[in-house]
Amino acid sequence: MYSVSQGPKFVVARAEGPWLWDDNGDRYLDGTASLWYCNVGHGRTEIADAVHRQLTQLDAFTVYGDFANAPALELSERLAAHAPVADPRVILTCGGGESIETAAKLARRYWAALGRPGKTHFISRTGGYHGLHGVGTSIIGMDRFRTGFGTMVRENSVVPHDSVRALEEEILRVGPDRVAAFFAEPVIGSGGVYAVDAEYFAGVSEVCRRYGVLFVVDSVICAFARMGNWFGIERYGVRPDMIVFAKGVSSGYLPLGGVITSGAIAEPFWDRPGNPFHHGTTYAGHPTCCAAALANLDILEREDLFTVALEVESQLDAAMRTLADHPLVREVRSGTGVMAAVQLTEEALEQRGITTAEVFAEARARGVILRAIPHSLLVSPPLVITWEQIDHLVSTLRAALDAVAQRH
Repeated sequence: MYSVSQGPKFVVARAEGPWLWDDNGDRYLDGTASLWYCNVGHGRTEIADAVHRQLTQLDAFTVYGDFANAPALELSERLAAHAPVADPRVILTCGGGESIETAAKLARRYWAALGRPGKTHFISRTGGYHGLHGVGTSIIGMDRFRTGFGTMVRENSVVPHDSVRALEEEILRVGPDRVAAFFAEPVIGSGGVYAVDAEYFAGVSEVCRRYGVLFVVDSVICAFARMGNWFGIERYGVRPDMIVFAKGVSSGYLPLGGVITSGAIAEPFWDRPGNPFHHGTTYAGHPTCCAAALANLDILEREDLFTVALEVESQLDAAMRTLADHPLVREVRSGTGVMAAVQLTEEALEQRGITTAEVFAEARARGVILRAIPHSLLVSPPLVITWEQIDHLVSTLRAALDAVAQRH
C-alpha cells in the first residue's frame, strides 16, 4: 500500500529471524512478518544462495506460450502435489493481486467457454481482502479501499463473512445464471482476523456446487504453514475450484504468486484445441523467483514449520487473550492460525478519540512492529517466533495500550 508521509521515515536497514533493525541500529520485533509473508523469518542464507545459483545459470526468461524453465516446472509440480484441488493445474504470477485478477478472468472465461457468457458476477465477503488491482479493488470487503476510484468491475456484491444463508440468498437475488464465482479467505486477515466455525466452508462449498458457482479460495495470507498446513483451507475439509496463493510461497524473498485450478476448470483450455486462455504476464514463472520459493518450501518441510505453526498458534492465542481484560479492548480474535487481532472498544475509539495508530506508534517506540487498521491491532509474526518473543510482543502491546489510555 502506497502513502505519502511528510514526517520522518522509518528506514529498515537489516533483518534476521523475527528481528528488524532501523538505520539507527535500533532493534524491533517483526510482529507482522512484514505484510503477512515472511513465514520462515528473515535472513535465510539458503534462499539467498539458491537465488545466486539460479541467477548465474538462468537469470530470467519468459514462460509465455510453450516456453518453460526447470524451477517453474518443479515448483508447479510441488505445489500441485499438496493442493486440495481435484486434478490440480498451476498458473504462476508475480503476486497476490495479480493472482486474483487471473482467477477472476479464468472464472469468466471458463463459463464463456461452456456457452454461458452471462456468468460474470463475483461475490465476496465483508472484511475480505483480495489485493488492490482492478478486480481486487472491486470485490474487496472494506469500503476504504474502494472509495474514490470509480467503478472498475460492476458485476460484484458483498455478503456477511460468516453467513452461508446470505451467500445463497445473494446468488438467488443476482441469479445463478449470472454468478461466476465466490471469493473467500480461509481466515479473513487484513480485514481484522475473522475466522468462521467448522461448518461454514462446508456449507459454502455445497451452495456453490448446487448453483453452479465457482468457489475460489484466497489463501494469499493463510497458506504455507500459517494455518499449520499448505493452503489453510485444508483445515475445513473442502475442495475448492481454485486456490489463489502468494506471500508465504517464497516468504517474500522474491515476488511470486499463482492460481491452482482444478482439472475441470482447465479442461476447456487444456484439452480442447483452438481455445486458449489468453492471459499471461512478463515475469510470471520467473526462474529466480521460483528458485527462491523452492528453497523456502525446503525450509518449511525440513524444519516442519507446519507442526511448529500449530504450537505457535496455541502459544500466541494464550498470550493474546491475556489482553482481553484491558479497559481499551473490546475483543481479542485468535486461535486459528498464527495471527491475531485486538479490537478497541467503541468508547475508546469514538468517545475518547483514541486511534489504533497511536497504539501502533507506542508499540514501535518500545521495539515491536504491529499492524494498525481502523478498529484493531493485528499480529502475524514469522512462524519461527519463540515463546519468549511472543511474551515480549504481548507485554509490549499491553504497555502501548496503557500509555495511550493514560494520555486520554
